[in-house]
Amino acid sequence: MTGAKIADVKAVEAALAKSRLFERLSPDARTRLAQAGSIVSLQMRERLFSKGDDGDAVFVILEGEVEVRASSEGGRDVRIAALGAGAVIGEMAALDGGPRSADVDAARRCRLLRIPRDSVISALVEQPLALIELVAEMSRRLREADAALEDAAFLDLGGRLARLLLREAGDGASIALTQVEIARRIGASREKVNRKLHDWADEGFVSLGRSGIKIERRGALEKLIDERRAR
Repeated sequence: MTGAKIADVKAVEAALAKSRLFERLSPDARTRLAQAGSIVSLQMRERLFSKGDDGDAVFVILEGEVEVRASSEGGRDVRIAALGAGAVIGEMAALDGGPRSADVDAARRCRLLRIPRDSVISALVEQPLALIELVAEMSRRLREADAALEDAAFLDLGGRLARLLLREAGDGASIALTQVEIARRIGASREKVNRKLHDWADEGFVSLGRSGIKIERRGALEKLIDERRAR
């Protein structure tokens, strides 16, 4: 992980204006945050921070994507969320300055703005609408974390895989994730994911092709999730 002074403050200000949290701030407040911050660059799989680290700063993703990960009660590594450009990371630190509650790694090459906690607190105190948005964002993240941990606790590999495919399918387009990426997201081996996908292809649940994975029987995957939860 590397840090550097900001070369183009205006570009960073524009990125902050696209953030759900910082768009609530005045242009002057965003300028002050950009000037107070520094640029952090991460390579793919590089760690931004670990659970238990000091919560002394908030990060805004300028480019790339990160993954937030935690462990379930059973010790399984759980992917809580994937966050892209404009997302704020470490928002809990903006309120209490406590230790980090999860691990955050780069899913691909990233550029982030690191803003010291004191600078964020000053901006939020001046403009309470942004503080309200911060609380709302934390509530959304908490619901996502609860759902991910519940899946890890109550769904087997098939249930977690079905959940992921249904979530990623969106408007019905093929899912372009590699099997390695899928395995990492659901906490399984690539071999087990490959075996399950081919079983489902034989049953007609999905089809596998060069463009990715396509869901053919959405209802069958939804039923599979319900059955796994009922056990």
